[in-house]
Amino acid sequence: MRKVNIGLTDKQRKGVCELLNQDLANGYLLLIKTKKYHWDVIGPQFRTLHELWDEQYTTLSETVDSIAERIRQLGGFPVGTATEFTRLAAIQENPEVIPSATEMVSRLIDDHELIIRNLREQVDQCSEEFHDEGTADFLTGLMEQHEEMAWMLRSFIEGEAITADAVQPGKAAKTAVGAGSR
Repeated sequence: MRKVNIGLTDKQRKGVCELLNQDLANGYLLLIKTKKYHWDVIGPQFRTLHELWDEQYTTLSETVDSIAERIRQLGGFPVGTATEFTRLAAIQENPEVIPSATEMVSRLIDDHELIIRNLREQVDQCSEEFHDEGTADFLTGLMEQHEEMAWMLRSFIEGEAITADAVQPGKAAKTAVGAGSR
């Protein structure tokens, strides 16, 4: 096998690959959880969430593939078994639990935000400890994808708190009469 010579030491590449394998494990478990919720969601939000999660599942599938390919580019080997995924991942599974649609959304937000926090730390670690700006940039792109997916999910929950006249509960609406009497 030809030695990888890309300006990083074996130790640097190994360290980066370990981080990426953690990201791969988290991404894969989030992919599984997203697909499970896609299958299990019921209620008035069914169609909206079913379609949103189908889109996010597709994105996550592409993301885990790109993480595995990045590991190979660095000369490492990606983890690929359920045992390895659950051992390396920070995301927790909830077997035999089918939460409400809103709780599903909330759990996925928590998972995306966990991944975002981990990626934020890893971007710094890749730059400062491993001097791998290519992977730092790659991780920044992943973080942005998760930020967008979390925003979409948060927007869904925040939308439930809006009344028909677009006033959030607990916030007084200024009426034309009240505003003009000052």
